[in-house]
Amino acid sequence: VQLQASGGGLVQSGGSPRLSCAASGRIVSAYHMGWYRQAPGKQRELVAIITTGGSTNYADSVKGRFTISRDSAKNTVYLQMNSLKPEDTAVYYCNAPKITSSGWYAPWGQGTQVTVSS
Repeated sequence: VQLQASGGGLVQSGGSPRLSCAASGRIVSAYHMGWYRQAPGKQRELVAIITTGGSTNYADSVKGRFTISRDSAKNTVYLQMNSLKPEDTAVYYCNAPKITSSGWYAPWGQGTQVTVSS
């Protein structure tokens, strides 16, 4: 399985880009899917997750501003980002976290850089 994130770029504060993550296999419908981000000098963190049942959960830092969704027919996961702040600057990745053990179901892709200017 390969995961390809896209949709990032240079965005002004308050902007609303939508990130996409296309999977080469049917991982999007088979597993919970998450969006992660890694800012310079920081560890990768989970930003949002959507379960196979469609439930969602968000990090406190993005709650109310980001929305994760999934199109299983297109094997794609989305992250709608609203009211962006400079502290949202990071490389954003998607992956399918294992719930009963550590790790993920797919190798990490290259991610997509989101840079928020103040």
